[in-house]
Amino acid sequence: MTERLSRPMGAQEGDGDRLPPVRFAYDRHTWKEIAHLLANLPVALIGFVYVVTVLFTGFWLTVTVIGFPLLAAGLTGARLLGRMERARARKLLGVRVDEPSRLPGRGTGFLPWLWMRVKDPVGWRTALYDFIRLPWGILTFVITLTSLFVLWPVLPFIARGLANADRAMVRGLLSPSDELERRIAELESDRGVVVDTANADLRRIERDLHDGAQARLVNLAMGLGLAKEKLLEDPDSAAEMVAEAHGEVKLALQELRDLARGIHPAVLTDRGLDAALSAVASRCTVPVKVTVDLASRPAAAIEGIAYFTVSELLQNISKHSAARTASVEVWRATDRLLIQVEDDGRGGARLDGGSGMQGLADRLDAVDGLFVIDSPQGGPTVVTAELPWRDRAPGEG
Repeated sequence: MTERLSRPMGAQEGDGDRLPPVRFAYDRHTWKEIAHLLANLPVALIGFVYVVTVLFTGFWLTVTVIGFPLLAAGLTGARLLGRMERARARKLLGVRVDEPSRLPGRGTGFLPWLWMRVKDPVGWRTALYDFIRLPWGILTFVITLTSLFVLWPVLPFIARGLANADRAMVRGLLSPSDELERRIAELESDRGVVVDTANADLRRIERDLHDGAQARLVNLAMGLGLAKEKLLEDPDSAAEMVAEAHGEVKLALQELRDLARGIHPAVLTDRGLDAALSAVASRCTVPVKVTVDLASRPAAAIEGIAYFTVSELLQNISKHSAARTASVEVWRATDRLLIQVEDDGRGGARLDGGSGMQGLADRLDAVDGLFVIDSPQGGPTVVTAELPWRDRAPGEG
């Protein structure tokens, strides 16, 4: 309905004194909100039926063998419903809600996998969202449909108010877990990586001991036994055997030293990263410039990870890079220990390239670190690693 204002005194009709007709804003945002509210009923009905039939059934069957797997599967499905609802809210309501982090896969075993899904807070909040949405969906559908035919002049205001309530529900129940829950999930995942890495290191140490120093010491014991038997009968032969055994002792000691260096070098404990990394660089087949700018030493665990990270990267440079020069820089930036290893080799290094890069990335990720490779074909290769800085405890030297 148009409305003409009364003409000012002295104005003539047709002077262009009419204002635009009064109307309410039915723009595309309003129509999106209306579409969202009308779709609430069928969507809420699907979610309610799913929760009642699948989750409630799984909950009551937890006294049987199939109850917990059914409940875990139901909560996984609830996550999918939550993803679709977030997409609908993003498309029609303009609500930007981050997707929750994914749960770990089956790598930790069936029972831990099952328990993690049964206690999934994201799945339970989505189930609560779907359960309470049915009466709200009916209410918004009836009000919006009625207003569309009867109260259309004020429908944009009604739609905006109802849509704001929907926005609050989406943000409150379908947003990711809070920071503590996210950190717990990450730490549970990282714990498996730490255990696997520790087991791999123990197997490597056991293999090195068995194949190297242990076998050499067994031969040494046998040689000394034969020398003892021949000591009276053939002193010259016994002396030769003792001399050979002396050489075997030196080799065994060298192998044990190398193994100890692989576990935790004494120079790292006594003198810190600067001296330890310089010693590693001296064994590299490529000239390496080492720069360590640290006013104090980090915690022993962080220092050890930094040492082994640089050590493995320099081994990769020696074996695979065909580089002429390389450099290592270590420094502290607020609460992070930064490491950058660069070489002018052929490039092309990747996490999945079979050179142990993925293992380094997993090890750093397990302690809340970061591992980044920039290695185009033709080089140069720049590897940046970050570790959390923790001050050294008094008992750590």
